[in-house]
Amino acid sequence: MNRQAAWELLTEYTKSESLLKHALAVEAAMRAYAGKFGGDADEWGSVGLIHDFDYERYPSAEAGHPFKGVETLREKGYPDFLVKAVLSHAEYSGVPRETRLEKALFACDELCGFITAAALIRPTKSVLDLEAASVRKRMKDKAFARQVRREDIIKGAEELGVDLNEHIAFVIQAMRGVADELGLRGSMES
Repeated sequence: MNRQAAWELLTEYTKSESLLKHALAVEAAMRAYAGKFGGDADEWGSVGLIHDFDYERYPSAEAGHPFKGVETLREKGYPDFLVKAVLSHAEYSGVPRETRLEKALFACDELCGFITAAALIRPTKSVLDLEAASVRKRMKDKAFARQVRREDIIKGAEELGVDLNEHIAFVIQAMRGVADELGLRGSMES
């Protein structure tokens, strides 16, 4: 597991700035959860970084995400635990989430996108002053970030065995650590 190799694979397949930022957000959340649960931060971070590497080319189950990407990962010799985690993060893959790493990836994926959207509508356009209560309030607004499945955010926290509010706050904190890379420092003072 090598972050540079994971980054190169991601950027070979993904050119969209928003998808790259999503990958960085999920990587940050996964690294934080590795620390919390005693996992290897480099392994967990790499899983977060490349979980959607094929999404730009294959943006749906019908198009082949994540199945086409998994073929590439296997061809390149990525370890089985990483391949299974990438497969299991897609609810429709039929691959059960069994390990803490797999559950954390599922729990962080949709939430990172939702937190990004919630930060970008703030007057500051920053994750630095975003609180979990604000995210929870936005989750009730079905018109806001409607493409994000709230059920997956809730189910992810449940599967991971963490309180939803604590999970949201934990992921916000992880994303604050990479606010500059995510373009979410906004107008907050550094």
